[in-house]
Amino acid sequence: MTTHDSAVVHLKRTPLYEQHLALGARMVEFSGWEMPVQYSGISEEHQAVRTAAGLFDVSHMGEFKVEGNAALAFLQYLVPNDLARLAIHQAIYTQLCLPTAGVIDDLLIYRLAEQQYMLVVNAGNIAHDLAWVQGQAQHFQGVTVTDQSETTALLALQGPSALSILQPLTEINLSSIRYYRCEAGLVDGISCIVSRTGYTGEDGFELYCAPVDVVKLWNDLLAAGKPAGLLPTGLGARDTLRLEAGMCLYGHELDEQTNPLEARLGWSVKLDKASFIGRDVLLAVKEQGPQKLLIGIELLERGVARGGYAIYNNEQCIGTLTSGGPGLTVHKNIGMGYVEAAYADVGRSVQIDIRGKRVAAQIVALPFYKRKK
Repeated sequence: MTTHDSAVVHLKRTPLYEQHLALGARMVEFSGWEMPVQYSGISEEHQAVRTAAGLFDVSHMGEFKVEGNAALAFLQYLVPNDLARLAIHQAIYTQLCLPTAGVIDDLLIYRLAEQQYMLVVNAGNIAHDLAWVQGQAQHFQGVTVTDQSETTALLALQGPSALSILQPLTEINLSSIRYYRCEAGLVDGISCIVSRTGYTGEDGFELYCAPVDVVKLWNDLLAAGKPAGLLPTGLGARDTLRLEAGMCLYGHELDEQTNPLEARLGWSVKLDKASFIGRDVLLAVKEQGPQKLLIGIELLERGVARGGYAIYNNEQCIGTLTSGGPGLTVHKNIGMGYVEAAYADVGRSVQIDIRGKRVAAQIVALPFYKRKK
């Protein structure tokens, strides 16, 4: 008799798992974690973030501490963006690249102190990223890399009401924290790093704290925000929000076969700094032009675009969608994907193959949605 017990996958859970169940969340597998995809409904949660606020549990994300007198030199070699201009309490968006310039992951790097940095990586890539970062760190004397994923919980409070909901719970002057900056201090009596960042296209904050404190912080934020229309928000709306904002999702718009220039992330690649992993390839791509380019598409006929659907220019297949779905704020069916660079011009008519039927679409500029400042 054979047993298949060894094939049973034990999903990881965040410290808020019981809270999600109590709120009636529908739980799904995501990157090896059991996570809430929705509570009241994706559309309602999406609109709450656009018009009031949403609260996300993103404790599944990974955090690594990089410190030591060679920390800056190491990180400069590790990533294509330029950390030399990073002030203390400032964050930067960048990628981990292979020597081929393919993307291992995209991440945020915070400079928390003179020689101390925090890397925030995607949940599904924690083990792979850690092995890569630690492996590269061996070439540098005076660098330590510590995985703090298990000892860090993370909440994202996003939407136009985020600041007014959060401010009564802290003495930190939130309006003085600029975009991609952070401050450390007490929120709701809990020691936090408060960062003005997010993945929704809205203003908002991300709060890093100890797992032991996150249940209280979550419950108190929900209670504080309820009069303003704050809703607990799941991964479903997180995806529809980031799609409208034209933000890449690892495993969809970014992977090891795609480089940052193809993904139109050239603004985060600083080719004029000293040597970094993948620089030579990126330099050549810059000179020759990318083979493929990320585009936005809008359907002109009925149908919903999904990742994996082929993109046609008449009878020629020119690329593939990487993400797609209803644009709940823009009221259009939208998608992102890659096409051969020669076909990537905005305004071009294309067709999306939806289950064997060609549906008229148009290439449009990204992002689909931009909040009014």
